[in-house]
Amino acid sequence: MRSGARYQRTLDLLANAKKWDASTVTKSGVMVGIGEATEELIAVFRDLGERGVDILTIGQYLRPSKDHLPMTRYYTPAEFLSLKEEALKFGFKHVESGALVRSSYHAHEQADVAAG
Repeated sequence: MRSGARYQRTLDLLANAKKWDASTVTKSGVMVGIGEATEELIAVFRDLGERGVDILTIGQYLRPSKDHLPMTRYYTPAEFLSLKEEALKFGFKHVESGALVRSSYHAHEQADVAAG
């Protein structure tokens, strides 16, 4: 979704960060509500987990303007909890999951948890 983003390049960067220095805390995030299937999200969680990503954020996509992609649905709090539980199965040290979660959501606390 992000302009210029390439999925495989992102995965490679995250994997290489761990190869260069295994103690590096890595983080990625996904936004939901733009037409994805749960199976697709699980596949992303798996891909990130296989690359040793430490922190994952899962948030609700909110259309910033009419020029952006439309939102297809809102996720419920129970669905965010379920996504968090699924993600934790792939070895993340910390997962933030909720409607208002963004990549910087409680970033300092996330880093503390992941580092130690």
